[in-house]
Amino acid sequence: MSASHIPHHVAIIMDGNGRWAKSRLRPRTEGHRQGVEALNRVVEAAARAGIERLTVFAFSSENWRRPAAEVSMLMKLFAQALRRWCEPLAEAGVRLRVIGDRTAFSDTVREAIAENEAATAGGTKMELVIAANYGGRWDCSQAASECAAAGLEMTPENIGRFMSVPDVDLLIRTGGECRISNFLLWQSAYAEIYFTDALWPDFGEDDLKEALRWYEGRERRFGRTSEQLRNGG
Repeated sequence: MSASHIPHHVAIIMDGNGRWAKSRLRPRTEGHRQGVEALNRVVEAAARAGIERLTVFAFSSENWRRPAAEVSMLMKLFAQALRRWCEPLAEAGVRLRVIGDRTAFSDTVREAIAENEAATAGGTKMELVIAANYGGRWDCSQAASECAAAGLEMTPENIGRFMSVPDVDLLIRTGGECRISNFLLWQSAYAEIYFTDALWPDFGEDDLKEALRWYEGRERRFGRTSEQLRNGG
């Protein structure tokens, strides 16, 4: 794939951990652990591919409704992964940033986030954004509030300046579901959306390359005609 066809911003809804575990008669916790390993692989592959920003949906604002034991395990796994990634991400030149409402997190999780963000702040190869306790409607609301606080007119351009991340080029959802589940609603307005049946723990570099090949074949018109694009319009 030529550099001109590589999406600048790829977003992934990492779905299927629980079903992966269930199909193997393993506890859901094992599915989530394998999901972390899949994220490791995909981050490395995305950096090699030249993707500038990778945003992943780790924990939605609706996921608090899951069984308390599972939520507790997810928070523990999140904090452990953040601390484990500090040195490898920094060495790889990958900057990590977490978006979402942090107020519901424990001190342990918030400290792990802060430590990783500080340790990787100098990364220039790629930005890894983890959406945790995140919802697209929350993001829009926060941006509108910040726009108003800045005394700016509520235009799409001004609100867009305060969204948590820039517009998405390619949105990938694993697990066979065909919805975006309140993820990056504003930023995905013109995203190419790729759905795959692969469960997240099975997703790897080959799957990412397949999504990128699919993206390369898409025509990004943004309201224009194909003829306009061919003529440089």
